[in-house]
Amino acid sequence: MNRLDHIVIAAESLQQGVDYIQQTLGVDIPKGGFHRTMGTYNHLMQLGNEAYLEVIAIDPAAAAPPQPRWFALDEAVMRTALASGPRLITWVMNTPDIHQLTANIDFDIGTPTPLSRDSLSWEIALTDDGRLLNGGLLPYCIQWHSQPHPSNGMADLDCTLKELTLHHNRPQWLADRLAALDATHLVKIETLPDDTAPYLTATIQTPSGIITLR
Repeated sequence: MNRLDHIVIAAESLQQGVDYIQQTLGVDIPKGGFHRTMGTYNHLMQLGNEAYLEVIAIDPAAAAPPQPRWFALDEAVMRTALASGPRLITWVMNTPDIHQLTANIDFDIGTPTPLSRDSLSWEIALTDDGRLLNGGLLPYCIQWHSQPHPSNGMADLDCTLKELTLHHNRPQWLADRLAALDATHLVKIETLPDDTAPYLTATIQTPSGIITLR
């Protein structure tokens, strides 16, 4: 069964992302690790139910990868957006068979690509240009090949993801693609006016109350 794996907060610098989580959720998110293949690094924490929160940024000490970085981090539009502050940019779905998933849908979510970090190994569907899928509203898809789920080894800071909401001006179009991914049960869809840009929000229970990230 497909599950919500994690939500992604991108930042111009990793410290800015860490500060943002401290200011919004009131917790100090611990270090994660380095993605040598992508030239990025992160901080990580549990969000309950084998889901987690990732803060990610380009690693300034790493060599630029030969391919575009994931999560649109090389795109000018993303770089401009992050210059004004960290933000929730997308989500990731955990699937038990990523090859079957990508073979059975009629739209491009990327090619299953094997990656690893320390003792963790996984495949994630990546597009050639590193773009977000539908601007981040459709999930990156991942299959973990290491057990247990990596969230079990992350810090539990008493934060729980209560709801991930996709706000879109073509809700039926979005719902149809989520159904093709077998992801409808993972999120809520809210309808936007035609002249409003789509976005996503994450509602999180924190030690100091309910907080919504956008």
